[in-house]
Amino acid sequence: MCGRYAASRRPEDLVDVFGIERWEPTETLDPDWNVAPTKAVHVVLDRALKDAQDPRPVRQLRVLKWGLVPSWAKNPDGAARMINARSETLHEKPSFRRAFAQRRCIIPADGYYEWVTGADERQLEVEGKKKRPRKQPYFVRPADGSVFAMAGLYEFWRDRTLPDDHPDAWWVTCSVITTEAETTPLAAAPADGPGSLAEIHPRMPLMLTPDRWDAWLDPARTDVDALRPLLEPPPGGLMRAYPVATAVSNVRNNGPELLHELAAPELGTLF
Repeated sequence: MCGRYAASRRPEDLVDVFGIERWEPTETLDPDWNVAPTKAVHVVLDRALKDAQDPRPVRQLRVLKWGLVPSWAKNPDGAARMINARSETLHEKPSFRRAFAQRRCIIPADGYYEWVTGADERQLEVEGKKKRPRKQPYFVRPADGSVFAMAGLYEFWRDRTLPDDHPDAWWVTCSVITTEAETTPLAAAPADGPGSLAEIHPRMPLMLTPDRWDAWLDPARTDVDALRPLLEPPPGGLMRAYPVATAVSNVRNNGPELLHELAAPELGTLF
């Protein structure tokens, strides 16, 4: 799954990377090294501009809320549970299938966090001792330092308790698509660390390589069977993972130090 990630690039940098045509400087977020569910996030999408005479889709950098609220939901209470959509089943799930056909996006990130339970703590669980296991966080990012383009979906939800002209009458929310974690060797994997992403967690965000960006974002592509090949994971060996401080486990902590690579896990031997 993807429950926490980092997004520290400036909007100006994202404009260059993704070829953004429309970005409102008022929709600017500060760097965030500890993005958590329900936070506002930058999203790349192709969509015609509101009230424009030209129906041509325009590539935009927008600010959406992380945690998808389906258009038919009675209220937005379940948004925090809809942060991920499984690539294998999203085309048939009522919450995601319409967005998959019509409202796809890219959620830019530096990389994502995943937690591993320490070997000693796993042994305590086996012995039945009542001790909450501690978990060592790892940061997973492209080995070449490029933007981690996570495949996503977005949706509109109307708050019927508010009048049409209220600024909060419409919610625009998003979800990160996940896939099976790679079993291929990690780039620059440490000798005493995980050999693959699958050893850290069985799921990971679906990364879109640049050659798929245009097809993924194109709203004219609505045939689900033709879209599903875009959900195939990219070639393996593009990612690296390293241990980071357990401070990231607290969502109140936020700063570039959270991405600092530790020489060894804080919680001892894990693999």
